[in-house]
Amino acid sequence: MAGLISANEIQGASVYGVRQYDYAVDGVKGQDYAAALTAAAFRESAAIEQCAAAMQVAVRKRMDKVDAIGEALAAVAKALQTLPTKSQESDDRTDPDPLLGEAQLKLSAYGISLPVSGNVMTRGDAMKAQADLKYALDTEDNNLQQDIVALQGYLTKRDNAYSTASKIVRKADNAADSTIGNI
Repeated sequence: MAGLISANEIQGASVYGVRQYDYAVDGVKGQDYAAALTAAAFRESAAIEQCAAAMQVAVRKRMDKVDAIGEALAAVAKALQTLPTKSQESDDRTDPDPLLGEAQLKLSAYGISLPVSGNVMTRGDAMKAQADLKYALDTEDNNLQQDIVALQGYLTKRDNAYSTASKIVRKADNAADSTIGNI
């Protein structure tokens, strides 16, 4: 907030020996100290609000990616269940499943590919895809948790900034009431 407010001494002006200042917020001159401090506090609050909104969008996108990976993982696991359990050849093919094609399409938006051909996978490809998707899901989930913690930090900063701005306004109002009451 200190960078937002600048104080310029008014040359030759003093009240009872106290120098007088003209305060400016982001270059807007002609404000008293309380008005300048209030404006700066509310601008800081608005800036933090914008950061929090951007972070919310990022968290929502990451949640969508986690959902897509989870759906793909479920489709691959379901496809693996269609394979015979007696002979486990790596070139065994899964039953055709449209969910595999949908999962492949959703994941392509995130740069992840599934080795699906005609809604069918081989056992080896399905097992490798399952392991890769589990890793990707864990990684994205960890990143999502970090983003949520960062978002909570922004929201806390925003609440504190608005609280500070409100306190400044309240103190200025109380000071004005006190001055008027003393007259």
